[in-house]
Amino acid sequence: MEDPVCPLCGRPIPPEAKQSLHHLVPKLKGGKGGPVVLLHQICHNEIHATLTEAELARDYATVEALRAHPRLEKFIRWVAKRPPAFHSKTPGGRRKR
Repeated sequence: MEDPVCPLCGRPIPPEAKQSLHHLVPKLKGGKGGPVVLLHQICHNEIHATLTEAELARDYATVEALRAHPRLEKFIRWVAKRPPAFHSKTPGGRRKR
């Protein structure tokens, strides 16, 4: 059986990799029973370091929209060069409020 693929970065998610389920619409914004996607933990961390819950619900409720965000595009190019099980602290600072 093949490893699942992270829809954000496109890398496989091996069993030993840190992984996480991401609600496309945040639970606090009405997405409790909504669609989720399996991501690398580092990819999930970067999404939440980049966007607020309100921004996620309003403008980034699809994988395509997330992949098109300028900061996430840059992150995807960076993380794509790393091995599938790679994990580190989220690069860069938290979003400015």
